[in-house]
Amino acid sequence: MTMEIGGRALVRKIAAVSGVAMAILFVVANVARADTSPRDTAAWRDASYIYIATVRKDGNQSRAVPVWFIATPDNQILIDTSPGSWKAKRIKRGSPVLVWIGSSSGPAFIGKAEVVQDKTVQDTMIDQIPKKYFLARVGFFGPKRAKFDSGETITIRIIPHRDLPQGFASTPGTPAPKLDETAPSP
Repeated sequence: MTMEIGGRALVRKIAAVSGVAMAILFVVANVARADTSPRDTAAWRDASYIYIATVRKDGNQSRAVPVWFIATPDNQILIDTSPGSWKAKRIKRGSPVLVWIGSSSGPAFIGKAEVVQDKTVQDTMIDQIPKKYFLARVGFFGPKRAKFDSGETITIRIIPHRDLPQGFASTPGTPAPKLDETAPSP
């Protein structure tokens, strides 16, 4: 009888661990997937900047600001910023991001963003930004390990969700599109 109870307990533990493992795989698979259009991947391949706006508490767009970025092989975008910046504060509270590629009038998309604490991702930023940007290569700007470790700099991952219509403009103070609404026809 003791063996039977122990066996059932073992089976329950294995089932619980399997369930947790499946949930983790589901989350990882969905986080890693980026709904990126060929238009966007072609645009950011040649772009030096992306312009990012976040959504204020009142639902309106912030001003779009240019930032350096790198694109990952799985079509996500990484940027670094100060944790005290308005974009970082809004992203931490769950704001979607509006992104224009290459210029403030370039192709635009709306995406989900999150702060990333993973040192491997930070190391990717430290390695790749100087390869893309001359001022980082000569040491004037760019992410540094000491700044990540001290908390002066954070990495933000942007996962594209859907394209915004051609010609979509940054208009600070006006209602931002919703992440889950369908795009209007052009």
